[in-house]
Amino acid sequence: MSKVLIVSDSHGLTKELRVIRERHLDEVDLMIHCGDSELSPDDQAISGYLTVMGNCDFGGGYPLETISEVAGRKFFITHGHRYSVKSSLMNLKYKAEEVSANIVCFGHSHVLGAEVIDGVLFLNPGSIRLPRERFEKTYIILELQNEKIKMSVFEVSGQEVTELAREFILS
Repeated sequence: MSKVLIVSDSHGLTKELRVIRERHLDEVDLMIHCGDSELSPDDQAISGYLTVMGNCDFGGGYPLETISEVAGRKFFITHGHRYSVKSSLMNLKYKAEEVSANIVCFGHSHVLGAEVIDGVLFLNPGSIRLPRERFEKTYIILELQNEKIKMSVFEVSGQEVTELAREFILS
């Protein structure tokens, strides 16, 4: 069984990213940051995270998008601003089909969300700095089981928001 941590839109926070990394380092196989860290790639706080560039990340050093594979699942990771995720997931859905992704991780809207569209799981971990539509500052841990994916949502404090836990079965 593999676990993947997903965080986004930390907008300059450093201590929180370090704390989250140290808290979960021994239990996750991959840590993803979906952009808008506003940190340079050599900042210690972002070290250990697979990071993409967001619309507030300047100076380069991060890819606009990337692909990673964990436990036979293909992750497509992007910030989302180039796919108009605030209005629709349609552009992102087409991209997921194009790269044969099973799971799409994105940020940008600061709105926590998870949904399966045509057998692909689309995830936005919300924001650990400026959440929208909820007051909790959130990140996600996915547990990749054989046929199931369990999603747990955590507040930046490390407290699990149990009522937001979900399970998905991807076709």
